[in-house]
Amino acid sequence: MEHQILIGKHVKLEPMAYTHVEGLVEAAAHHPSLFKWTFVPQGIGAMNKYVEIALAGREAGVMLPYAIVDIHDGTVKGSTRYWNIQHWAWPEGHLFYDKETPDVCEIGHTWLTESAIRTPVNTECKLLLLTNAFENWKALRVCFQTDVRNEQSRAAIERIGGKFEGIIRAERLAIDNTVRDTARFSIVSSEWSAVKEKLMQRLD
Repeated sequence: MEHQILIGKHVKLEPMAYTHVEGLVEAAAHHPSLFKWTFVPQGIGAMNKYVEIALAGREAGVMLPYAIVDIHDGTVKGSTRYWNIQHWAWPEGHLFYDKETPDVCEIGHTWLTESAIRTPVNTECKLLLLTNAFENWKALRVCFQTDVRNEQSRAAIERIGGKFEGIIRAERLAIDNTVRDTARFSIVSSEWSAVKEKLMQRLD
């Protein structure tokens, strides 16, 4: 499973590496109070651990983490990743037998520095990730999850075409150490053409 650079007009998504730690620390430190619903480590030590865990997920084949990098000045704007990557056991003789790319995945662990909020950055990140998933991997479904209380994130997922699937109760420990209910959304391959058009219109 190739972990390639994804390049847009505003940002590029670079496979996360320890060389990004300093930029990630700076991006995270601008306005930490923005990160109410997403874990964003503060400081070199915590960020090194964050990258270490992300790279371990990549080694295990279940994550592809990225640093979001401004295409013009090279500054790190935040982070995002594919995670919960799954390869289904298609039977011999099936069209997808021996398919090497993922069948389904999730996009998440996304956070942006203050200067990237309310800019084209998040929309372009989603366009790059979804295009790769549906057009290169031939994925069947891409999911998104967020804390049920995070109304801004839920609205943003719906704006790009994510369909609300429901609420998973007591799904995980929340960032504020409460028991989190999670809102789940998805886009399936048959919806991708319309979603892509909507994303491109938003960027234009």
